[in-house]
Amino acid sequence: MCGITGFLSSVPVSNPSSTLELMLRSILHRGPDEHGCLIDGPLAMGMRRLSIIDLADGTQPIYDESGRFGIVFNGEIYNYVELRQQLLARGHRLKTHSDTETIVHLFEEFGPACVDHLRGMFGFAIWDQHEQELFIARDRLGIKPLYYTQSAGHFVFGSE
Repeated sequence: MCGITGFLSSVPVSNPSSTLELMLRSILHRGPDEHGCLIDGPLAMGMRRLSIIDLADGTQPIYDESGRFGIVFNGEIYNYVELRQQLLARGHRLKTHSDTETIVHLFEEFGPACVDHLRGMFGFAIWDQHEQELFIARDRLGIKPLYYTQSAGHFVFGSE
């Protein structure tokens, strides 16, 4: 099942890692196998994982070659093998065989238009460490939900 959650704040958060840990604990039932976190300045995001694809090296967050873009992902990309081959042919260096890594490299190449290449059910968040920008997306039908709200200087998102 898996789940993602996080927040981007324009006001200081006293303990972002503790806040994120509480958020991740609240979705433990979505992914008991492992969790991962990315905390960078105003952003804290993480995921709970139920291991299905790429059991050995699908730990998230996953980054592009340069480390600029980091992703947390919930879902399944049906055409990721084909997309992976296209990315390799374009010179990308992928370290895993996970569908998650395919998305972050698509974002590196196409930006938000990366979603136009994806067939599947998904919700994900990508953090651009250089620009300090967050991009979130979900599949067109909302099979994998992605909720968000903005209040009092905080943009908060999650799978539930």
